[in-house]
Amino acid sequence: MQNATDLPILTAAQLMAAGRRPRSDLLPPWLASDTRALVYGPPGIGKSFLALGIAWAVASGGSFLGWRAPRPRRVLYVDGEMGAAELSDRLALFGPLPDRLSIVPHDRPGGARLDLGGVDGIVRLMAAWNDPQLLVLDTLSALTPSARADRDPERRDGLDSFLLHLKQSRRAVLMVDHADRRGAPNGRARHSSAADLVMALRPPGPGAVCGNARFEIHFEKTRQRVPLFPILAELQTVDGAGAWRWDAACRVDRLAALVTRGVSRRDVCEALGIERSWFFRLKAEARARGLLPPKGTS
Repeated sequence: MQNATDLPILTAAQLMAAGRRPRSDLLPPWLASDTRALVYGPPGIGKSFLALGIAWAVASGGSFLGWRAPRPRRVLYVDGEMGAAELSDRLALFGPLPDRLSIVPHDRPGGARLDLGGVDGIVRLMAAWNDPQLLVLDTLSALTPSARADRDPERRDGLDSFLLHLKQSRRAVLMVDHADRRGAPNGRARHSSAADLVMALRPPGPGAVCGNARFEIHFEKTRQRVPLFPILAELQTVDGAGAWRWDAACRVDRLAALVTRGVSRRDVCEALGIERSWFFRLKAEARARGLLPPKGTS
């Protein structure tokens, strides 16, 4: 349907019939090729460790915290705070480097520091990025120093347009930023309104930090068919190598609740971040606890 302004207006039937570039899973159930995700939390809790773990899994086609990437994808990790030395130390904990993982450290010599708060910085990034399927921005505030919502709305709109372009071109983006003193998204992270998924990192309950990072992941905003439950994660160092330990709290109880509601096995696995084999183990435990009826009964 055409009009005087050339605004594309489609009927519902035309929308359904229109050819669309297919979306694909990068790290199911929550990260797809058109996802705009935000991770935020207080300084020092482990946001960058989480972001590196996600980038590593997607680039290698591996698994992370129970989520498995179907196949390796190109990932570009744009650093705005840590620098090359600290990035190297952290990457060394993860093992063999994936060929599809590229890094942009902010403190390497050669040109002005990247500023995605303006068109020039966005064009500069896209001219060199080698068409990544996942773009990680860590942190959003450090990478957009010139984009202040209260001072320069034009630059703010430029960043919004860039994020929309990523979604339309089927490139996923993971934005990392700090929480403010009230625990809410800080500064540029207020783009959570434009995010499809928001993950808040919060200090866990009692228990000492035994490794490099320990936090709870809370999914505050998601467009999944079934809920994604909180996850307790910790990165420990064993013989110079990083080892992630994680648990979706009360998985047996939650599995029983979802099964009772008639949720499919596939959706239960996605909601709890577990593989198919674990579904049957947890279901058997739920029956043993009396949370589900015995096998063979309705």
